Amino acid sequence: MNITAIYGSPREGGNTDLLLAEFVRGARAAGAEVAELALRNYHFSPCIECGGCNDTGSCILKDDMDQIYLYLRQSPIICLAAPVFFYSVNAATKAMIDRCQCFWTGKYLLKKPLSRERGCRGKGYLLSVGGTKGQKVFDCVMLTMKYFYDALDMEFAHSLLYRQIDAKAAILNHPEALKEAYELGMTAVKG
Repeated sequence: MNITAIYGSPREGGNTDLLLAEFVRGARAAGAEVAELALRNYHFSPCIECGGCNDTGSCILKDDMDQIYLYLRQSPIICLAAPVFFYSVNAATKAMIDRCQCFWTGKYLLKKPLSRERGCRGKGYLLSVGGTKGQKVFDCVMLTMKYFYDALDMEFAHSLLYRQIDAKAAILNHPEALKEAYELGMTAVKG
């Protein structure tokens, strides 16, 4: 089974990176092949809302998103790890999600959902960390992810959300969170 793990944070070695690394470790222990993509290593523009994908379901912009699209199209399991910035996902993660408008167009306007191409509906997972204790810190993140995975024609299967964790690598002080991420990786493969 192939899994795509997307590191959304601009901060290498940060909290969501560490959580996703544990998810990946668990998935590999369960026998999966995992492709790891760090968005900070790709250069792509945000969606320019040009409507160019309306007739084809393909984005007309040519940049590093073309490489990411290959994984989004083919992987039956995708796990995205992104920190909370101003009660939403960070900018690079949101730009990637917005560029998936072409998949929304394919699914809803052209009636060609990715599940046909992929051979299954697939499942999406989220790992997220927010520095604040606010009770609504993940509300926008969860809505964004719900519709992101819907555009990819995937079930939004599960999320692990941790609040009041902010400093770089502070998640290491929460071994139960790391264990949960590892176990989720295993479950995603076995489930």
